[in-house]
Amino acid sequence: MTFTHLDAAGHARMVDVTEKQPTVRSATAHGFVRCAPTVVEALRDGTTPKGDVLAVARISGIQAAKRTPELLPLAHVIGVHGASVDVTIVDEGVEIEATVRTADRTGVEMEALTAVAVAALAVVDMVKGLDKATSIEQVHLVRKTGGKSGDWTRGQ
Repeated sequence: MTFTHLDAAGHARMVDVTEKQPTVRSATAHGFVRCAPTVVEALRDGTTPKGDVLAVARISGIQAAKRTPELLPLAHVIGVHGASVDVTIVDEGVEIEATVRTADRTGVEMEALTAVAVAALAVVDMVKGLDKATSIEQVHLVRKTGGKSGDWTRGQ
């Protein structure tokens, strides 16, 4: 078996994408922050002590998408040309979905996953004073488009 992120000596390396042509690519990821009913009520009422949790989560997720290569050492520095983070309060907590787009040589799956994970962390940070048991669950890729491997959708 050949590992793309290891050289012949078994050392970690960044995959060389220099020869690849830029193409339009996108990725969408999803995650969930499970919250106590009292936290959900405070989120809906806008009475969380630290302020606007959803706005902070959205901005944190967008910023994280743009900074993914600083967190993941083998991720490529690419142009994040579009990033949206949708945060929705539901009865059990907060649903987070991020979509990242680029026209570059490699995909944005890690950027979308990072956006969701950091947005979820921001929610936890903003509500931890209300409930220390708040937890992050189910961060996963939902779909990706473009690139050599083509389109992919979870469950298909």
